[in-house]
Amino acid sequence: MNFTRWSARLPGTQRRAAARTDTALSPDRRADGSVPAARAEQLTDEDPPAPDVPSVDELPVRDVLDRVPALVALLHGPEHRLAYVNDAYVSAFGRRDLGARASEALPELDEPGLFPLLDQVQRSGRPRTLKSRKAPDGRSYTFTCTPVTETGDDGRDGRGGRDDRGVLVFATDVTDHAEAAGRLRASERSQRETAVTLQRSLLPQKLEEPDDLRVAATYHPGGTEAAVGGDWYDVITLGGGRTALVIGDVMGRGVRAAAVMGQLRTAVRAYARLDLPPHEVLQLLDGLAAEIDANQIATCVYAIHDPNEGRLVYASAGHLPILVRDENGTVQRADEPTGPPLGTGGWLHTSGSIALPPGSTAVLYTDGLVERRDEDLDEGIAALERALSGAGGTPQVVCDRLIRSAGVTPDHDDDVAVLVLQHPARRGAEAELFRNAALELLGGVEAAPRARAFASGVLTSWRFPTDLHDLGVLATSELVANSLQHGIPPMRLRLRRTDRRLIIEVTDGDDHLPRRRRAEPGDESGRGIAIVATIATNWGSRRTPGGGKAVWCEFVLQKP
Repeated sequence: MNFTRWSARLPGTQRRAAARTDTALSPDRRADGSVPAARAEQLTDEDPPAPDVPSVDELPVRDVLDRVPALVALLHGPEHRLAYVNDAYVSAFGRRDLGARASEALPELDEPGLFPLLDQVQRSGRPRTLKSRKAPDGRSYTFTCTPVTETGDDGRDGRGGRDDRGVLVFATDVTDHAEAAGRLRASERSQRETAVTLQRSLLPQKLEEPDDLRVAATYHPGGTEAAVGGDWYDVITLGGGRTALVIGDVMGRGVRAAAVMGQLRTAVRAYARLDLPPHEVLQLLDGLAAEIDANQIATCVYAIHDPNEGRLVYASAGHLPILVRDENGTVQRADEPTGPPLGTGGWLHTSGSIALPPGSTAVLYTDGLVERRDEDLDEGIAALERALSGAGGTPQVVCDRLIRSAGVTPDHDDDVAVLVLQHPARRGAEAELFRNAALELLGGVEAAPRARAFASGVLTSWRFPTDLHDLGVLATSELVANSLQHGIPPMRLRLRRTDRRLIIEVTDGDDHLPRRRRAEPGDESGRGIAIVATIATNWGSRRTPGGGKAVWCEFVLQKP
């Protein structure tokens, strides 16, 4: 094969040739045909002659290609018949039969997918490249296919037809780079798995199951890198039938954001045990967030559901609004956030409320579900409202539908956390397991006997066994006596049963919370709370929004 008859149109060849033509020296600027005249005047007889350097056109092409460490193969004609392979190619894959079709002579090019590329290069006349493809020898190569054209003796391109065209295959060994990239990807994968494991370990492994609510939650880490975010959620049963629900988002990504998230989530659970109003919980979290990291801020919603009120009382620290869907599919958006993000300090948070009647569904979520780079945030929230309006079924089904409607995929660029709660509308036999009874307590010596008689009648009508009936009446008597002695009107007794527990609660107008103490043998009082704590499964107290307090106890029902 005469290589001087082939011209490879490499990328940039025409530009470089044009540049050489444009910068060629005119005859009047040359002295001896090789240097400018201005410089030739400075030469003397004592100066050594310039070395005779051959031009590129005089170099033997085959010798050059044979010495190139890269793999080179030249294919000719529409059938891509093999015209030449260099020594590096022979060393890698063995000798090849010249004149045979590429599919027969070079079968090793099939696995990297080069055969379709040969036709494309020949048709378009433009080079194509396949980066880092593994060949049958186990090594990785970057293949560049360049169109070439056979030239005549006069140096002009012979463009008589497709038979004049060929393809030069140039393969560079990039095995070391490919292996390094593979190790880097494996390391990034391992780091991401570690970060996601850390993130998930800080989230609740299993949601608590309130008596009056059905809940479900989901978390999707964003992106493919190791820098997961700080989204979190939690469900906390407060006792007395009440439930706290929280969702938050620590700004930033990475292990630091996840660590701050874990500290805030733990703090929320601790503050929730104090049974404080939502805005007071956020006030405490705000100070803690500033202490953890002054440069780290977080958004958060803390809400409390009381089945006796049929509402969600919430406080928001710069978080997205809660959405509530009623039985008819109408979606209501909670008011705007009631305070700035956590960690900013210097702000008094306030509480708001939104109705959560039986049959309704509420959704708490982080910004990854609704925020898109090419859309306004309000458009994302409006789209979520439309998706929620048509989303029925269990909380988990609603979670999945909202995630799908938002287009959240494994390579989504932001973390997503969603918490869905339903206040089911119970009917028929199920409704019999959820009952309420209340009695207004008027002051005087007759209040305690009336309360005991009322409790006895209610517990009998609810068909509780004798031992639970007697314990319930005793607990009612002690709580009422404590309220009559230490509280002020208005006073109220409330009994509530669910499918899992009996709850007894007494409210009054005094905000002094009782505490359990050890009564001395000679004391005539101070044993009421101790008795309640002994006979009941759990007990507690909290301040009420009106300035009073509520003291409650509960008994876990035995499963039939």
